[in-house]
Amino acid sequence: MGQLNSKLKRGGQVLAPSLFTVGNMACGFYALLAVQEGEFVSAATAILCGMVFDALDGRVARLVKGETAFGIEFDSLSDFLTFGIAPAHMMYAFILKDYGAWGYPMAFVFAMCGGLRLARFNAGVHSSGGSKTHFTGLPIPAGAGFLASFVLLYQIIEEGRPAHTWKFLMDQVPMLYGLVPATVLILSFLMISTIPYPAFKQPRLFRPRSVWSLLGLAAATFLIVRYPQNTIFVVFLCYALLGPVGWLIGTIYRTLGVKPEEADKENEDDDVETGEL
Repeated sequence: MGQLNSKLKRGGQVLAPSLFTVGNMACGFYALLAVQEGEFVSAATAILCGMVFDALDGRVARLVKGETAFGIEFDSLSDFLTFGIAPAHMMYAFILKDYGAWGYPMAFVFAMCGGLRLARFNAGVHSSGGSKTHFTGLPIPAGAGFLASFVLLYQIIEEGRPAHTWKFLMDQVPMLYGLVPATVLILSFLMISTIPYPAFKQPRLFRPRSVWSLLGLAAATFLIVRYPQNTIFVVFLCYALLGPVGWLIGTIYRTLGVKPEEADKENEDDDVETGEL
């Protein structure tokens, strides 16, 4: 009886995160169907919903201690569908097909680099467990999220739908539309690069610890509710830029012979001396 209970418990631990992984896969499959029907807003929304399921399956697996090799592989297959194949197909049908013979290779490069990114991640997890503080290269959900958020942003103009927007950002959308081929290729390169990106996996990272953090959380919530398309796009844009900017700053430090940790320590010492810490 004890063995049966143990097996049932273990089966539940494996099944719980897998249900969220199935949800992620379902979102990717629906996105493909939506693209075929020309429903790009639905496809982009499904990709973003897939990100929610993808974020939850890992957290649930850690919570119930249900992390397994099967779960890792199943999650990667779902990610490849939802964040590799679906966005590549969406961008081809949405924009890249207008570039003739060049459209297909550009869309394929994104899907291929996404697959390589996932394969490299899995290899790292199996060999060393992976890093808890950063990712190597742009995570594939972030690349897919950037493209999906742009589609949602552009459709506001295309369909003339009423929405709360930031005029300055919306004025740049036609220019961004023309940069889509380059953007797809840049995102593809960032995914297979070795540029580190923050993982935000630290426990209690997003738990409010002060009045200012509570105000920041409230402001972020307001922006997402009031200006959803604009805010989501800017968030993905900032995250995509975070890696190259951090790499550039690190390169400058190394060129000057100063380690980032030493620079931070010097800044802390200055703050102590001026009473600002």
